[in-house]
Amino acid sequence: MIVLYILAAILALIILLAVIAPKSYNVSRSIEVNRPKSVVFHYLKSLKNQDEWSPWGKRDPNMVKSFVGTDGEVGAVSSWKGNKDVGEGEQELTRIVDGERIESELRFLKPFKSTSDAYMETKTVDADTTQVMWGFSGKINFP
Repeated sequence: MIVLYILAAILALIILLAVIAPKSYNVSRSIEVNRPKSVVFHYLKSLKNQDEWSPWGKRDPNMVKSFVGTDGEVGAVSSWKGNKDVGEGEQELTRIVDGERIESELRFLKPFKSTSDAYMETKTVDADTTQVMWGFSGKINFP
């Protein structure tokens, strides 16, 4: 009989978590770069350039990368396969608003599957300083 009470409590806890758990996520960060906006934007839209400052590259310097399409244009895809900290996935440029915003889809394949919408926005602070906002969002599936 105690086993039934324990199972019922576990089931009730799972249902409670499903009801109160967040259904989506949104993460963003920003930084100011001491370069004009046009220079920063042109640099950011290149998937290959993003590897130079990506924190994932530091977690796995031996990560295998591949690129398909014309880098810096909608439809370009960067794929990676790394260690357990980095996993496996790809990023596809989906929309570019010249000088303003770069949108992409992040598709994580391992260690778990998920898809996120990512973006980078540039704003002029002054003639030689640009604010870069980077972020991504997605939906959380119940475990």
